[in-house]
Amino acid sequence: MSLYRRLDRRLAAQSDTSGPVRGTLSTPRIGMIWLAANLVVTTLLTGTLFVPGVEYGTAITMIVAGTVAGAVVLTLIGNIGTRTGLPTMALARGAFGTRGGFLPMAANLVILMGWSWVQAMLAGVTVDALVSSLTGFSNPILFSVLCQTIVVLLAIFGHEGIAKVEPWLAVLMLAIIAWIFFIAFTSFAPGDYFAIPADPSIGQTPAIVLDIVVATAVSWTVLSADFNRLAATSRAGFLGAGLGYTLSTVIAMTLGATAIGYVILSGGEPLAFDPSVLVAAFGAPIAIVIFVSVMATNSMVVYGMTTSIVHAAAGRAKLRFLPTALVVGAISILGATWLALLDQFTNFLIVIGAFFVPVFAIMIVDYYLVKRASYTVDLLRRRGGRYWYLGGVNWIAVGAWAVGAAVSYLWVYVWPSPVGATIPAFVVTFTIYLLAMLPERARTGREASVHLADAVVQADTTGIQAMDEAVLGDVERAIEARRRAKAAADADASAGTGRDA
Repeated sequence: MSLYRRLDRRLAAQSDTSGPVRGTLSTPRIGMIWLAANLVVTTLLTGTLFVPGVEYGTAITMIVAGTVAGAVVLTLIGNIGTRTGLPTMALARGAFGTRGGFLPMAANLVILMGWSWVQAMLAGVTVDALVSSLTGFSNPILFSVLCQTIVVLLAIFGHEGIAKVEPWLAVLMLAIIAWIFFIAFTSFAPGDYFAIPADPSIGQTPAIVLDIVVATAVSWTVLSADFNRLAATSRAGFLGAGLGYTLSTVIAMTLGATAIGYVILSGGEPLAFDPSVLVAAFGAPIAIVIFVSVMATNSMVVYGMTTSIVHAAAGRAKLRFLPTALVVGAISILGATWLALLDQFTNFLIVIGAFFVPVFAIMIVDYYLVKRASYTVDLLRRRGGRYWYLGGVNWIAVGAWAVGAAVSYLWVYVWPSPVGATIPAFVVTFTIYLLAMLPERARTGREASVHLADAVVQADTTGIQAMDEAVLGDVERAIEARRRAKAAADADASAGTGRDA
């Protein structure tokens, strides 16, 4: 068998994880996953957007307040993953319908591809700044492409290793971050940072800063159930994700605000969202933080995109992992040459908010209020059942989503809201969907909450046909993966017995 086919089979077996899984991880382990995941360059550089647009103290206050507010949404969505065993975009079927769930899934893929481009560019610009300072050679597009090529290779060959060592990478990054804080606050007193005057011409206000911080949390919520379904209990998921996300975001954004403040106090030009400015100020240590964070986080983003596409097709047929990864990787590498996207990062966050703030408002209402904190095994069906709605689509959810996205757009670009658009769009969508779904809530009674991994066990015991011929391919794939693994183990044992004889 060729190397390509062996790799393709191994990756296909590893990617059979979109079905329900029962978590086993403790609070500290979930906390470390979130801590490691969010110590990333985009979060750090987001902090550089705030100073001197607002005063340093105001920026820190808004960072903390926005992070806590965003963590509430993040942990509520993550808890649905803990209680059902399904990833975030699979859970969208509960509110949007068996077929309607593909709409937010498609939007998620577009957003994740954008994130992979942004992070690759930032890594490339960082490496370019460091190499240029040492050798004089500069080509940011070349380094962006090289960085993303490494990311794609890690996503295909080393994603399991990255997942295992990422907590240790987080420890390394925290040590370097502590050193940077030490340099910043021993070079200038804390009072010097608080005394930096705000520059209203930049266009930042405390409300806009809060809005951006909350939008950052929303951008991470697309992965909240993916991570938290690995938690052993809801308590472990809530505490681990809440503390890990809050701590890492406050540290990373505060570092960004402090670093740009250091540049201002040193007499430099405070160019926001430009890693080369920070490399010039702090040298190789901050470049290492940026590069390592991109390699770890972006490789999992590319792997996650590929897995989502592979499992998107309903039915028994699905795309192969390796060729899909190669196509996704090629697109991500080509996109890494579009450096102009970095100048539109704030707009990119607004687009994320417009897409996903309404989605998560709908999902929270649907699970906790309409379905009374219980999704049934019908969520694993291809057709029919409680989540089929009208032709597989819950048009109420689609309509509420459209209204929420429109409100977000209007309050940003047409009639700018003094309090931002993220929180108001969430409230509007939450209210519309709740009121529209009250008749649905009244028609259906409360059903027992069952972890959907039990459905796989039941199906494996009684047979897929006895359960329902329309059961979603997630269950079938999970069972088939177990059977393939058992068959391979039996074959290895037989081969060993033959050799011994």
